[in-house]
Amino acid sequence: MENTGRASGVLLPIFSLPSNYGIGTFGKEAYNFVDQLKNSKQKYWQILPLCPTGFGDSPYQSFSTFAGNPYFIDLDILIKERLLSKEECNQVDFGSNSSRIDYEKLRLGRYPLLKKAFAKSKHHNKKEYKEFLEKNASWLGDYCLYMAVKSSFNDVSWWEWDEDIKFRRPEAVQRYKKDLADEMEFHSFLQYYFTKQWNTLKEYANKNGIKIVGDIPIYVAMDSADVWADPALFQLDENLNPTAVAGVPPDYFSTTGQLWGNPLYDWERHEKDQYSWWIKRIEYAAKLYDTVRIDHFKGFDGFWSVPYGEKTAVNGQWCKGPGIDLFRQIKKQLGDVDIIAEDLGVQTDSLHALLGETGYPGMKVIQFGFDKTNDSYHLPHHYPQRCVAYTGTHDNATLLEWYKGLSRKDKVFVKRYCRINSRNPVNDIIETVFQSVANLVIVPIQDYLALGGEARINIPSTVGDNWKWRLKKGQFKRSTQKRIAQITGTYFR
Repeated sequence: MENTGRASGVLLPIFSLPSNYGIGTFGKEAYNFVDQLKNSKQKYWQILPLCPTGFGDSPYQSFSTFAGNPYFIDLDILIKERLLSKEECNQVDFGSNSSRIDYEKLRLGRYPLLKKAFAKSKHHNKKEYKEFLEKNASWLGDYCLYMAVKSSFNDVSWWEWDEDIKFRRPEAVQRYKKDLADEMEFHSFLQYYFTKQWNTLKEYANKNGIKIVGDIPIYVAMDSADVWADPALFQLDENLNPTAVAGVPPDYFSTTGQLWGNPLYDWERHEKDQYSWWIKRIEYAAKLYDTVRIDHFKGFDGFWSVPYGEKTAVNGQWCKGPGIDLFRQIKKQLGDVDIIAEDLGVQTDSLHALLGETGYPGMKVIQFGFDKTNDSYHLPHHYPQRCVAYTGTHDNATLLEWYKGLSRKDKVFVKRYCRINSRNPVNDIIETVFQSVANLVIVPIQDYLALGGEARINIPSTVGDNWKWRLKKGQFKRSTQKRIAQITGTYFR
């Protein structure tokens, strides 16, 4: 986050945009949203990770940290390019509820359409396609091979593949590359179109004074091209099973902690080659976004290690992360990267020291501030200038749902602190955050629209009903944009 004075922005994942095809995309509604942000006098659009999602549809459990989600490729743009017809798209059932994503229908309907577009495409002959291949050579080949092999094994996880390809024996890698060349090319085509459409959208946002805050999870999924292609970077045994996995101890969200299950990094191994994998990852993210929010920044200071096979995250232990060494290398090799540190969770002196040394802004969430009238550092009177203040994140309840669920005592304190006397308590809470000295304020669109629990994006430690909420066409009205512009102007953001 550049230190350019006060600013504000809106949090809305790409998948939550309206569209005719079951999920938000890089199409017309994304451009409309940029225009709406501009009308609202906003300077930032924060999104969630753009990577392809695996089991549970979470953008924090992806098949690759570098690849883009093919669901975000806009079909109307492919129709304009004559790679698909309107009829072909209209024949597919993407689900009937415009405010919820039906991932099963998406899976069944999207890929056959994209295969048709691939069959018609002349992308091989384009100079920009060849340039795309060169620029992304360090990860693209492994990813396309991983996806092609996965498909050939009916989508099971890579550790269930035949031994020779599971362990990437050279002769097996060559054989699969030859046998699955067409399927690999299909995934390369998808990544090319994803990148092309995203870059055009980002350019439009930037031209209109909107910067994109992207999000990268600290960990990668076990079932990912990243782990399969380079298992030595992770804490795995000789059979490529994890020895310990990631999570967090019992906290605000869960009494048994959160067992994420991601493989942990072998930080000694990363240190030996000056964190080259991480440098590559941050460099890539810095090109994709204007500002990079690193999720679970705490894990670089100390991480919760849970023995593989545990059913909950209770029996873990704290281990030391790479600390400032990693960020010195990032600075040395990449210069100044605009980074926001998601430093939520158990606070320690060493975490504060690491944040101070990096100079990155941390996060404050006003919902965490009202806990039995304690003088919490999440209350706006404690915010430093160098921080990003949120009314809530993708993991929180919406402000309205949270406010309604407060105890009587906590609600009295919120009313007093935020001077709530209107019929719209949510707006008064937003204004309280806007008044703070925090350089940047980010508000989820659901809070501006005063939506309830139906619009929540994720409930941590649960699977099945997350990552599905969508904005309806016309729901972000001119009157709301005008109100946001007014609040922004009032507090000089």
